[in-house]
Parts: sequence; C-alpha cells; structure tokens
Amino acid sequence: MNIEYIKDNGIDIAVVSSDRKVITDVQSALDLAMTVKYETGAANLVLDKGLICEDFFILSTGVAGEILQKFINYQVRAAIYGDYSRYTSKPLKDFIYESNQGKNFFFVATKEEAIQKLTQTS
Repeated sequence: MNIEYIKDNGIDIAVVSSDRKVITDVQSALDLAMTVKYETGAANLVLDKGLICEDFFILSTGVAGEILQKFINYQVRAAIYGDYSRYTSKPLKDFIYESNQGKNFFFVATKEEAIQKLTQTS
C-alpha cells in the first residue's frame, strides 16, 4: 500500500493506492483510516473503487453502511473514484446520490474530482 500526502486548499488529503484490495470489511476500513491518520495526519481519504471489496457496493450486505458509520465516528471523510456505470441497483444509485449531496463521502469518476470534492466541502 502506498499513501501519497497532499495539502490542497489547506486541507490534508491522503491518496491511497495499492495492487490489492485494502478495504475488505469494516475492520480493514477502520485500520486503513487509522493508519493514514497516524502516518500523515490526514482525515481525508481518496481511494480508487478497485481498492474496495465488491460487498461494499451490494448495500444489502450492510458493509457500506457500517464503514461509513465508523468513518463518521472517527471523523474521516472519503472520496471514492471510479466507474459506477455497471451497477444497476437503484438503492446503490440512491446511496451514491445522497452521499454526494453531503460533506463526508463522495463517489466520483476521477482522482482529480475526488481531491476537488474533499477540498471544496470541508
């Protein structure tokens, strides 16, 4: 796993990359957030959706809700970038839409958009 630290518009952001999934369940998501906070001081994460297990995008598993709740509890914000067009689930589309209306979690197409969302909504 590689963590790239960025300071943009006065906001500390960690861009996480890896050649393997880094979020496979709730505990691994929490471990990632705490590792990033410890190593960089950043509470804003940018993640490629390929780093996240597929169960996250199946809302009935509850994984996404639990992870987002943990992140809220620990004051971690995240922007996940990638192609979401293959998902046909209306609940997932609604979840993505609602998340994008808030200030803590975003689902966007590119890494640049992810960074921009986190710097504009702090």
